[in-house]
Amino acid sequence: MGANSSSISELPENEYLQKLSGSEPISENDPFWNQLLSFSFTTPTNSADLKLLEEATISVCKSLVEKNPRTGNLGSLIKVFLSRTKELKISAECQNHLFIWQAHNALFIICCLLKVFISRMSEEELQLHFTYEEKAGPSSCGAECEDLIEELLCCLIQLIVEIPLLYPCQHTDSNWWKWLCSWYRGRYSGGVTSALGDITYSISLEAVTTLIVFLSCQLFHKEILRESIIHRYLMHGRCLPYTSRLVKTLLYNFIRQERSPPPGTHVFQQQTDGGGLLYGIASGVATGLWTVFTLGGVGSKASAQLEQCSPLASQSLLLLLVLANLTDTPDTPNPYRQAIMSFKNTQDNTAFSSSNPHAFQINFNSLYTALCDQQKSDQATLLLYMLLHQNSNVRTYVLARTDIENLVLPILEILYHVEERNSHHVYMALIILLILTEDDGFNRSIHEVILKNITWYAERVLTEISLGSLLILVVIRTIQYNMTRTRDKYLHTNCLAALANMSAQFRSLHQYAAQRIISLFSLLSKKHNKVLEQATQSLRGSLGSNDSPLPDYAQDLNVIEEVIRMMLEIINSCLTNSLHHNPNLVYALLYKRDLFEQFRTHPSFQDIMQNIDLVISFFSSRLEQAGAELSVERVLEIIKQGAVALPKDRLRKFPELKFKYVEEEQPEEFFIPYVWSLVYNSAVALYWNPRDIQLFTMDSG
Repeated sequence: MGANSSSISELPENEYLQKLSGSEPISENDPFWNQLLSFSFTTPTNSADLKLLEEATISVCKSLVEKNPRTGNLGSLIKVFLSRTKELKISAECQNHLFIWQAHNALFIICCLLKVFISRMSEEELQLHFTYEEKAGPSSCGAECEDLIEELLCCLIQLIVEIPLLYPCQHTDSNWWKWLCSWYRGRYSGGVTSALGDITYSISLEAVTTLIVFLSCQLFHKEILRESIIHRYLMHGRCLPYTSRLVKTLLYNFIRQERSPPPGTHVFQQQTDGGGLLYGIASGVATGLWTVFTLGGVGSKASAQLEQCSPLASQSLLLLLVLANLTDTPDTPNPYRQAIMSFKNTQDNTAFSSSNPHAFQINFNSLYTALCDQQKSDQATLLLYMLLHQNSNVRTYVLARTDIENLVLPILEILYHVEERNSHHVYMALIILLILTEDDGFNRSIHEVILKNITWYAERVLTEISLGSLLILVVIRTIQYNMTRTRDKYLHTNCLAALANMSAQFRSLHQYAAQRIISLFSLLSKKHNKVLEQATQSLRGSLGSNDSPLPDYAQDLNVIEEVIRMMLEIINSCLTNSLHHNPNLVYALLYKRDLFEQFRTHPSFQDIMQNIDLVISFFSSRLEQAGAELSVERVLEIIKQGAVALPKDRLRKFPELKFKYVEEEQPEEFFIPYVWSLVYNSAVALYWNPRDIQLFTMDSG
């Protein structure tokens, strides 16, 4: 850090910030704003720099909070920003490229100030600060002052949906952007991308970040916010008509994964003709006091993490998740969730429902590709969950894909590396599998997809295996991990439900998958016997003493027996519906036939054991008739022949195993803290003091 550290620490003494937060009102027309906003910087990204910037901002904010009721300088700054954004849309005679640069810088300062304000005051207090006016001129406070928050929020949304990333003319029909694009092409030999695209990327990112900051009041409340001033602005009034466009833009930002421009490339170079008086003044200021914001300048090296990702895509996804999980109001359902629930494929020509004004169309192929590519992050997995659970159009499209392995394999990797993932990420991955397995077509097709050389599966070399068998292996491994480590009943239930949904369509199970099914049953059987023995010993010991309470072995036994029952039903479902397709499962069943002996007469399992017992007896008899010393190949051949000969009417029919995922009541109690923990840990260029966070418990260290 070195010089960077000392430079940032000097911010509270910066003369421009001192004037902004001082006692003197500054009119929005004051030349001061040109000086304040004409700086060039690389936004800090690592946590150390962000923490320093936060600490420096706090001292400025304290002064501004104290003086703003008399000066109204916060409102003046916001009005200057709003005027700069409006000036972006003026006619061709303006021809001044400083507007977007200064708008970006104004927004950066506003975002830094707002973040501290929101962390240290209520929404009502924040709203008051937006109503204070500078007292230097005649008073004009009224509806305009009262709606300054709404005007700022609306402007941020407009920036996000209207500013293009690269080659603006190709991404929008807006006339003013077409003019701006052509004007830049005429003025810069380097083209639009270097001169305009990079700064528009930055201001788009800043607009998204500022919206996240506006909504961050939730971080500082333990309870879920069901009434919020900011929520009300976003879900009503002037912001509401932009709902579908905002959701669509955020999704496309995620889909495109545009890389961040190299640090410093958005800084405008001085033109050969001098650039005019305003540019000359701004350039002089930029090389002076405000260089403390460069944090190393254009030559500073971005972190390796940011070099590998798109900050705008990441930040847009976080904002989308936050918006989608805003709570409904008594009179208005969340419009952002409605938009996510109802958007359609661009190839879908059916009419939109009049009941949902927020529907739109998006390219499903591009969305699917992005979802497949980005599943290593919690937020991408959460987005996939939301789309599969809430949007029937997306779910139908995904289930119809012929390359479903591109989506399922990353999900299986998440579950396979369960030790390295947080529990919420594992839950989301598992629920996605459960939702997919509700579809019989999916359950059939995964056994037709043959995979080769699954390098991340370390327990055994898998040179060739079906996607279905691999899915079974990973889910069983997750169950076994849970049994020995976390012992989470919720995880068990969903794993078993996914296996149960698939069981009737098990096809050509890999021998290792078949072995693992029986091995899991063996593990459960041993655990059952151990708990039963502990319960018996405890009961004997208690006969001589009434002092100590008995451990609740009965409850443990009930849980284990429920799981054993489910495993028996899964095996039975496969044998009843597709025995002739699964000789390897019959082989594994016969090899471990002694495991099932103790459950034949158990009252909890007698009914379900009838079919399994019949299959074991039938095939054991045929093997005995074939003689001793049989090879594996010969045993499998006998099983295949016997599967044809076994009368199907001898197998008792049971109700089909079908489980459907249903969100629990008040899902926001789970999802809102989860989403904000992702924002806290993953947002680009945002730092909050962990001591201030109330919504969730911070991890130690």
